[in-house]
Amino acid sequence: MWEAAPNSSLAAEMNNTNSIEESQQLESFEKALKFIEDFTTNADKIQNRVLSEILSINAHVEYLQRHGLDGHTDRETFKKVIPVITYEDLKPDINRIANGDTSPILCREPITGFFTSSGTSAGERKLIPTTKECFERRSLFRILRTPIMNQYVPGLNKGKIMYFMFTKPEAKTPGGLVAIPILSRYYKSSHFKDRPYDPYNDNTSPDATIICEDSYQSLYSQLLCGLYQNNQVLRVGAAFAFGFLRAIWFLQKHWTLLCNDIRTGTIDAQITDSSVQEAVLKILKPNPKLADFIETECSRDSWQGIITRLWPNTKYIDAIVSGSMSQYIPTLDYYSNGLPIVCTRYGFSECSPGLNLNPLCKPNEVSYTLIPTMAYFEFLPVERNNEINNSEPNFLNEKEQQELVDLVDVKLGQEYELVVTTYAGLYRYRVGDVLRVAGFKNKAPQFNFICRRGVVLSIDTDKTDEMELQNAVENSVKHLIPFNTSVEEYTSYADASTIPGHYVVYWELINQEQATSIPPSVFEDCCLTIEESLNSVYRRLRVHEKSVGPLEIKIVEKGSFTKLMDFAISQGASISQYKTPRCLKFAPTVELLNSKVLSNYFSPKCPKWVPNYK
Repeated sequence: MWEAAPNSSLAAEMNNTNSIEESQQLESFEKALKFIEDFTTNADKIQNRVLSEILSINAHVEYLQRHGLDGHTDRETFKKVIPVITYEDLKPDINRIANGDTSPILCREPITGFFTSSGTSAGERKLIPTTKECFERRSLFRILRTPIMNQYVPGLNKGKIMYFMFTKPEAKTPGGLVAIPILSRYYKSSHFKDRPYDPYNDNTSPDATIICEDSYQSLYSQLLCGLYQNNQVLRVGAAFAFGFLRAIWFLQKHWTLLCNDIRTGTIDAQITDSSVQEAVLKILKPNPKLADFIETECSRDSWQGIITRLWPNTKYIDAIVSGSMSQYIPTLDYYSNGLPIVCTRYGFSECSPGLNLNPLCKPNEVSYTLIPTMAYFEFLPVERNNEINNSEPNFLNEKEQQELVDLVDVKLGQEYELVVTTYAGLYRYRVGDVLRVAGFKNKAPQFNFICRRGVVLSIDTDKTDEMELQNAVENSVKHLIPFNTSVEEYTSYADASTIPGHYVVYWELINQEQATSIPPSVFEDCCLTIEESLNSVYRRLRVHEKSVGPLEIKIVEKGSFTKLMDFAISQGASISQYKTPRCLKFAPTVELLNSKVLSNYFSPKCPKWVPNYK
């Protein structure tokens, strides 16, 4: 009998790593791999059961009654009466819950809090309701990763992982529920704090350095511990590529302080958190020889291969590099001398559905197999052009809603937007991720992550869509009116080659000759106006996190965008359907416009941003 909830006996065996011999643990790994084989073989049967269970458990909740489901649990009725929705459609119900309404609006089980997303395409954070059972369900997702990885890189229990983890402060909704990013929620939970020792996931960072909410102290102390234990490290990483590179860039800036701490066995005075101090000093002892080695390596002119130089036993980098994070692959290759980059999982605030069953594949070939026990999945066919994903309308008519297909009915090579129905009360909810079917594991499809629907620019967790960028540019060109010029064409690019990365906006001007008489300060004001017009997530990253650099405007020669069109046509684009891409993702097009730059300008200061809960 297939269980929709996580297999409790499997989870118990996998988590009981402190009390079993290695041979017994390998036996539990075999059971985990058998579980994967079973769920990929019986994917449709499990999906039908999951949907039936979700609808049975939540039969009497207000949302399902409102839409007339009347206790039905079959797919046909569900698809007929329950609409496909976005977050905006659900926002009134979520606001009721956030404001303290405890009635069963979305699900029978009490809402215990909210996971906060990195930000919708409009830039504001989403509140995703969660329950105790939902949080525990994700444990299966976590424990399956180790058996998969052990098939490809055995012996990971013989050393440590330097994996950078960070915790953000929690907020409270008006009704008193906690709202916090999912990883922060996990690191603060008993699931993390009281976890048994796992030799396959023995981190160089003490828990106190992870739980510390001061980002400087947390990163500094985690790097210090990772450097001190450098010869024990077998793998390095962070949740996302950007997070790991941020640690490397931090090391470039602060290595002298870190070397001093290792040489003396002390911790820098800027680390004031007493629990962090105590945890680090339990590990740290004076080691002048190691300090000299790190100093020598960090003093070299080139930082190429710095990861394998400082952590010589590293076998791979563990970080997500799909989607917008793929822009960081060349940088990771540079710093690591081409170490394998492993993306083990696919997840988001609403659900944790996907695992990479071939983790040593090339980063641009990563595909994820959705776990059919995690949620009920549907797929909306989408069409995109070559440069950016279209911002499709949120409302789907009746015909479009009928086009959604089930997990086992997707077609190889087709792209789809993922739609989920979860145990925590999301029904036919559009996640916004565009996936491409890359192949199949038994009966279960495997997907490449392509992009976020509607997102044009992204450096960190910021997401700027086409309409938002257009409005920002329109606001900025008002500065040019007194000079009798304006913007004829524009496009943009997320430049990850700088530290930190930043947005670049290319402008071709009307009355180009007039531009030479415009003071540089005017274009700088244009840069700032664009930034002021962007969403609060972007501005927070610019002002508070400092993980996004000042926006840059590049003025290009007259006719540059015509040459851009000519290039696209030479690559097979139709002249009758060509539209200027609002974001460049193809390296030759970036190089083309960069070769036409006449002048460039940066935002002179940070945009306005005020911390607030939304």
